[in-house]
Amino acid sequence: KAIFDGVTSQLLKKGFIARGGQIIDATLVPAPKQSFTKDEKEQLKQEAMPAHWKPTKRRQKDLDATWTKKHGKSHYGYKLSVNMDKKYKFIRKIVTDTASTHDSQHFERVIDKANTNRNIYADRGYPSAEREAWLKANGYRSQIQRKGHRNKPLSKTQQGRNHRIAKTRARVEHAFAAMEQMGRKLIRTIGQVRANFAMTMMAACYNLKRLAYFQSACIVAF
Repeated sequence: KAIFDGVTSQLLKKGFIARGGQIIDATLVPAPKQSFTKDEKEQLKQEAMPAHWKPTKRRQKDLDATWTKKHGKSHYGYKLSVNMDKKYKFIRKIVTDTASTHDSQHFERVIDKANTNRNIYADRGYPSAEREAWLKANGYRSQIQRKGHRNKPLSKTQQGRNHRIAKTRARVEHAFAAMEQMGRKLIRTIGQVRANFAMTMMAACYNLKRLAYFQSACIVAF
């Protein structure tokens, strides 16, 4: 976290303060799948370590990564929640967790109070009446996409609003794609502590690469 904060300090020194609103999203970060016997699974469910595991084998087993489903597909690993500013597309806040944690759980934790704009953009996984009320009470303007229901589909107006939000929200996908291109969107370590460090480094490296782009293109903060 100190490394990420250090990179953030460099951004601020160069004038790249968070502007234009903030985009909140989360991405799955895969980890190597673990294989356990039926007996081992039962023991682990009881939070007991299999007696026959030697220390060397234990060190090779990731007992922190979890499974989740997204778009009908199973994923194993961890999750990185981020806050990106709309103007410069730097990652401003991060929270790391396991894959099974719902995207919306860390919403409030990644809000950047320093952003000069009060708009907050997020996808359909984040809306709730309580969250909308909280945002309003704290002076934010909700730009969270609405979710339709079987007995109450979205109106044309709501669909249009979702489409407008999606255009802005898609910017964060560029950051996730950049991390993957850097070859870092895969956890190769064992355990959540090391995974947290790896995901933090992903975000820090993305910001450094984007800052290098601005400098090479002679783009200054404005």
